[in-house]
Amino acid sequence: MRTEQITAKALKQVGDDRYKLALVVSKRAEAIANGADVLVELGNEKLKPADIALLEVAEGKIGLDAIVEKK
Repeated sequence: MRTEQITAKALKQVGDDRYKLALVVSKRAEAIANGADVLVELGNEKLKPADIALLEVAEGKIGLDAIVEKK
């Protein structure tokens, strides 16, 4: 799947809010870079943490509620 298609699908998951998408992807990419388990099948692809995070959002595996700290 192309990056544009993945991004469009991910945007729909966060209510077409680019700010929320950027926030979720950046926080999740940081977690992945620090060793968090990947929630999607990657196959033989070598993707950067931000690309993996975007794919996770697009597939509905992670959302804004997962990164907001509970008080």
